[in-house]
Amino acid sequence: MDSLGGIVIWGGVALASGIAGAVLAGVKNRDLSAWTAWSFILPPMVLVLLLLPKRQGPRPRQPRLDAGEETGF
Repeated sequence: MDSLGGIVIWGGVALASGIAGAVLAGVKNRDLSAWTAWSFILPPMVLVLLLLPKRQGPRPRQPRLDAGEETGF
């Protein structure tokens, strides 16, 4: 296998891992965007997410960029 084949395989693994991370984060009631990104960058993070218990309560959300700003107009 040449280097191009390795890059293609790594890309496929990263893409599949990102999708699996998003699905698992939804099932486990975790932050979808954070777990999708970490699973895409580091595919073994899917295993970490798989071992975490299901979270109770509302799903955590990232704060909006303008949440702390007040309109002074």
